[in-house]
Amino acid sequence: MAHKKYILGVFDDEEEVMHAVSDVRGQGVKIHEVYSPFPIHGLDQALGYPRARMGVPAFLFGITGTTLAFLLTFWTLGWDWPMNIGGKNFIPFPTNIPIVFELTVLLASYGMSFVFFGMEGLSPVAKPVIFDKRITDDKFVMAIELSKNSASEKEIADALKGSGASEVNIKEI
Repeated sequence: MAHKKYILGVFDDEEEVMHAVSDVRGQGVKIHEVYSPFPIHGLDQALGYPRARMGVPAFLFGITGTTLAFLLTFWTLGWDWPMNIGGKNFIPFPTNIPIVFELTVLLASYGMSFVFFGMEGLSPVAKPVIFDKRITDDKFVMAIELSKNSASEKEIADALKGSGASEVNIKEI
């Protein structure tokens, strides 16, 4: 496995890191990722990430749950073990709605979780890359991979310092 070299800009404030993202991207530098101890609203747009499409698997898993719930209730109440509920000899639809709702929510939530973990490469055996231990406490870190940029190491370091980084470090992973 080849080693990758990163330049890390450490920032003290989320306002600084937001301005630094636009400044560094404006100079043509490709940012690998920005790490922060809490979510920063608008950071994904500033980094140029496309809109998340988790609604598609949520809908697909939800519609699967709805279909399975209807099949389950109609098969069990109407075919396998017919019941006379309230003096009616047909399948009462409104009594099935809680089951349909619960199975829809169950499959949509579990399906979205598994899709998210799969797409992000998260698993119990995955080893996370920790660029700086302070990102879980009080610092914001902008990681820039050198091999993906045409600018030199010094130019990127100068861009980070010029945009307000309190430290600029180099890490090889």
